[in-house]
Amino acid sequence: MHRAAHTAFCDWPQFVRPAMIRQSLKCTGCLQNSARAYSVVPAPRDSKEKEMMHRMLRVDHAGEYGANRIYAGQMAVLGRSRTGPLIQQMWDQEKKHLSKFNEILAENRVRPTALLPLWNLAGFALGASTALLGKEGAMACTVAVEESISEHYNSQIRALMESDPERYTELLQVIKEFRDDEMDHHDTGLEHDAESLPGYWLLKNAIQLGCKAAIYVSQRV
Repeated sequence: MHRAAHTAFCDWPQFVRPAMIRQSLKCTGCLQNSARAYSVVPAPRDSKEKEMMHRMLRVDHAGEYGANRIYAGQMAVLGRSRTGPLIQQMWDQEKKHLSKFNEILAENRVRPTALLPLWNLAGFALGASTALLGKEGAMACTVAVEESISEHYNSQIRALMESDPERYTELLQVIKEFRDDEMDHHDTGLEHDAESLPGYWLLKNAIQLGCKAAIYVSQRV
């Protein structure tokens, strides 16, 4: 009997599969958070709210995806320069943003924009091409993009606050946190000579025009 018990103890990983462990952890999480059946976004009360939330989450995910591709392009050009660690630091934060929105989209069964393949190429091309202008070009791009994303997040914060701030408490916390990170990136770009780039204002306005178009389309497609 002692030998049987010893064998069963030693062989228990063969019977406790990873899926069973994940299910157990999931159930534990459900018990711990029984007051809410969601992590960030509440279940929509009607089709109108569902459409609003899907558009909001879809475009936020697209924006973070595009930002990741921009930093990837910058790192491809400047990764080994003195500016590389700074760009990597900002990119690491963007990776966390994207990971969170991937989680939220999956949890709420929101499809991402159909234009992700386009943003994949366009974001990388924008990051790489501005980085070819040097550190100042990369920082100018960062300022333009992060300012656009921050303004977009601010508009969402205002809309949620006017609608029902208590209902959207968790989502507001996420958006505010990410907005603050984007503003830090914006300020970092200014601190690292973005405005010294010849044609800075022309480049900034052109990039922000593209960002507004991307936001508009990603909400709908």
